[in-house]
Amino acid sequence: MPAALKHDLFVKGNDEQAAKQDFVSGLRAFVLNDMATSMKDHYEASIEPELSRLDKTPASGQDVHQALKSDSVFKFYSSMRYNAQEMVWRSALRPLHDSRAELSQKIAAANSDAVPSKLELNDELEIPRNVAALDVHLAPGSYHREDAAADWMGGALYDHGLNIFSFGMMGENLDDIGQSMAQYIRQKFPDFAPTTIIDLGCTIGHNTCAWKMTYPDAAVTGIDIAPACLRYGNARAQNLGVDVNFRQMNATSLDYPDNSVDVVFSSMFLHELPVKDIRKVMSEAQRVLKPGGLMLHMELPPNDSLTAYDAFYLDWDAYYNNEPFYKTFRDQDFSQLRMEAGFEKDKLLQLITPQYTYMQAQDYAEAIQVDAEFGGNTGRLAAGIEWFGFGAWK
Repeated sequence: MPAALKHDLFVKGNDEQAAKQDFVSGLRAFVLNDMATSMKDHYEASIEPELSRLDKTPASGQDVHQALKSDSVFKFYSSMRYNAQEMVWRSALRPLHDSRAELSQKIAAANSDAVPSKLELNDELEIPRNVAALDVHLAPGSYHREDAAADWMGGALYDHGLNIFSFGMMGENLDDIGQSMAQYIRQKFPDFAPTTIIDLGCTIGHNTCAWKMTYPDAAVTGIDIAPACLRYGNARAQNLGVDVNFRQMNATSLDYPDNSVDVVFSSMFLHELPVKDIRKVMSEAQRVLKPGGLMLHMELPPNDSLTAYDAFYLDWDAYYNNEPFYKTFRDQDFSQLRMEAGFEKDKLLQLITPQYTYMQAQDYAEAIQVDAEFGGNTGRLAAGIEWFGFGAWK
């Protein structure tokens, strides 16, 4: 269930609105856990044996999808999941709309000239078509949404919607990914002491803040193309007391000198881009990184690392959740992408980490000493989730 976020921009709503959000969050948990398990059981008991008998055993996720498309169990699952996704945004929007005057005051105060600027916007930057032409994740208006008298709405909707969407699986301030990735690096590479960290596609900076918390002496900056997310994210970070910066910038063309950054990070970002832009992002990361610096992307695992069924399951969003680049990205050779960007083969990095904020510190430290393997819960928002990351040292 969604818990109250630990900052003053969180809008609980009235009792009816809160009850709706609890219901939607619980529905998503039911769909992604109970219904998903039942669908897999149905596939293994009824669909897969018949395909095997016909000598048509699926070799890829796409084959599994083709076999299930006309199946009533899959149709019911997909209908429930699609509608639950739309309900997430509807249940978040009403209380935000009702509270827009109060939120506008708080966000304006954080972004005012009276506060030492942590926010740098670029009015000339064009919102790229892969964002502007899509309601990504079915979110109305997408990440860059700016309502009348609420030019922060895209950020607030992302924050509150993700809290409902994730049904308690992403940390108390939705920062478990950032904390897990940063802690993995800090503990596995204790001599690495970054002083400049940038978070690409940072949206509201929830993971940006996590890197600052892990490396408090570093200058940490969240980068995004959506001013609505950055306005909201800056106010959110200030309210949390985390000293990070925000800059409006396209990750395909970073406004940083060569060899000037220690860490280039992103979380659930690359799969929102066409492959040509992914290549640009990686080339830019290689350019701006200092020698010995780290590029790290938390993402969904590549399809060639998973069983055909697990690949199919993660690819659902590409077909039904307004994420057209999702599958194409996961079909890539991740090693080849990195080496084409100029990273050396022996400097490539890949990791799977448990959830840092859900474990005792000692348990986490022990867990990451074991090389984890890809499984059905790698990257999947469900009980026992593990986060996947890949990148390279320069």
